[in-house]
Amino acid sequence: MGVAIAPSGPTSESGRIGPDRAHWLRAARETADDLATDAVAREQAGKTPFDEVSRLREAGLLTLLVPAGAGGGGADWTTAYAVVREIAAADGAIGQLLGCHYFLSWSTRFLSGPALVDQVERPSTAEQLAWGGGFARQEPSLRLARKGGGYVLDGRQSYATGVLVADRLAVRAERADTGEPFAVVVDPAHPRVRIDRDTDPFGQRLAAGGSVEFDAVPVAADDVAGSLSADEGVLSPPTALTAPVGRLLSVQLLLGIAEGVLAEVREYSRAGHSLRHPTWPAGSPQDPRMLALYGELTVLTRSASALTEQAVRAVHGSLARGEDLTFDEYAEVSVLVAMAEAAASRAAQESTTRALDIIGVRALSSRLGFDRFWRNARTHTLYEPVSHRLLDVGDYFLNGAHPAFVLPV
Repeated sequence: MGVAIAPSGPTSESGRIGPDRAHWLRAARETADDLATDAVAREQAGKTPFDEVSRLREAGLLTLLVPAGAGGGGADWTTAYAVVREIAAADGAIGQLLGCHYFLSWSTRFLSGPALVDQVERPSTAEQLAWGGGFARQEPSLRLARKGGGYVLDGRQSYATGVLVADRLAVRAERADTGEPFAVVVDPAHPRVRIDRDTDPFGQRLAAGGSVEFDAVPVAADDVAGSLSADEGVLSPPTALTAPVGRLLSVQLLLGIAEGVLAEVREYSRAGHSLRHPTWPAGSPQDPRMLALYGELTVLTRSASALTEQAVRAVHGSLARGEDLTFDEYAEVSVLVAMAEAAASRAAQESTTRALDIIGVRALSSRLGFDRFWRNARTHTLYEPVSHRLLDVGDYFLNGAHPAFVLPV
């Protein structure tokens, strides 16, 4: 196809302040192991995930992306992606919650100047605040109107991740006078902000999703983080990276779910519970149908993972280029991420569906909870369908068209 991979830049940790990548991967693995111990019971209870957010906070994962000099973990996006994938393998909903937090809490660095970054990031880091909301376009849009030296925010966002546990909200709103969309930061504790748990999805039940209503909520000028316009006259290539950076979190979530279900079903098979062929005793690893199915799902997931690693390297290299990045280079990165989205979506849906065939009728037991992987993957892929991403890939391959600037749901 000719999609170039941007150089990844140096990988050395020399001169680095704060914990290294190995520390954060170990912290993520330990947290994931902790979440896995009661994942089925928590998912079935469906309670608001305050406890789960506390687990992330205690592990230091909420401030992982904040520079170490500002009191954070000092990690980069490649590490954040790996952490989200690790958490998602144990609990897809908490993986989504954490990925949304990373994207929204970091968004001011893509969209704003240093003064606002410091103003927003300092209290967020000191108090380890959790972020929720979302920048995806919706109808009707939230409205941002001028009032005095600031603004007022009105409208209702029908679904947003993490809002039930959020200490800060970041949402998309259109200027009433110009129609230009902006990212807006809001304190959910304001009395004119109302959060409703009015969604009842069959999957991703612990992602703390809900609706948010804003009734003439005052917004200071400094809390308008920056423009979300897709117009290339307004959008710069470095700012445009907001979209593929955020969409790669969705990819990691789906891959984590796919890898999580395969790992859990494999352990179940090794325990001698799932093989059904009458000529082999329970626990035999020689059922050819099961071996072929494991092989097919492993190839599917590993292929999506390899493509995702290319996309991660491309995004990492593009972030390092900063203001030198061009729109042509951005387009190649965006298309590569779209390819990874399509591959990860298929891997997650196939793995979580067909893994149930390995277990057989025992998969119907709610006590085992294998169905949660399928429900989580299917819920996420309904919110993030890949049909438009495939159109982007095809249009780029055939016509050289730049993909649209589309932020993740």
